[in-house]
Amino acid sequence: MTVHRPLAPGASREALAPVLRDVRAVVFDTDGVITDSARVHAAAWKAAFDAYLRAHPPEDPEQRRPFDVRDDYLRHVDGKSRLDGAAAFLAARGIEPSDETVRAVAADKERLFVQRLREHGVDAYPGTIRLVHALRRAGVPRAAASASRHAGELLARAGALDLFDVLMDGGEAAQLGLAGKPQPDLFLEAVRRLGVPADRAAVVEDALAGVEAGRRGGFALVIGVDRTAGEDTGARLLRHGADIVVRDLGELCGGGAPK
Repeated sequence: MTVHRPLAPGASREALAPVLRDVRAVVFDTDGVITDSARVHAAAWKAAFDAYLRAHPPEDPEQRRPFDVRDDYLRHVDGKSRLDGAAAFLAARGIEPSDETVRAVAADKERLFVQRLREHGVDAYPGTIRLVHALRRAGVPRAAASASRHAGELLARAGALDLFDVLMDGGEAAQLGLAGKPQPDLFLEAVRRLGVPADRAAVVEDALAGVEAGRRGGFALVIGVDRTAGEDTGARLLRHGADIVVRDLGELCGGGAPK
């Protein structure tokens, strides 16, 4: 989906936080930023990885501990393609998996994710929807980007698909041969389709690999979203490339938000 929509002449940006008022376009990650689907991904990864660790326990007993849906998810799989995420986590547990093993674990995760998605669905975060509406009223083009092939289905189920001018998902990224995060290819292609240079645009991400991708891509503003509110998750987002970190994107609506 690609729509080029020029900024509305004289459109007011007073409903946006000062930090966003000079931005000419915004690219949003999907899972954990627009939709509450990161928890579904994390649960599916946990089931797939824990099953593998039980069947193929590492020699070091410490490496046999179950997948942690907060720390392991953020460190190893969040924001990455399924294959890259599977390989990264297994390597972190001292396993040197074959390509066949990586594909098998990733396929198991995919099966579990689709099952959970279709049984329970996902919701869009209200604060994100408020910000997207404020950007639309201000005439700021918006893109949704995701390493997941299910991004369009997730957005449609959450009733948010029509709020974005461009959708870039994992399937299209694979067809174009775009490198995965932390490389910025996905975001750069999304903003290119919006017709705005990266140095005039913002990226919104909740993943460490995602904020790093935004920084590598030369975006004017990289916004980290800290949904977990962990002890150091906000600081880690800043270290990996975020300019600011918020817990809810509704904080960026109105004049009282971060500058």
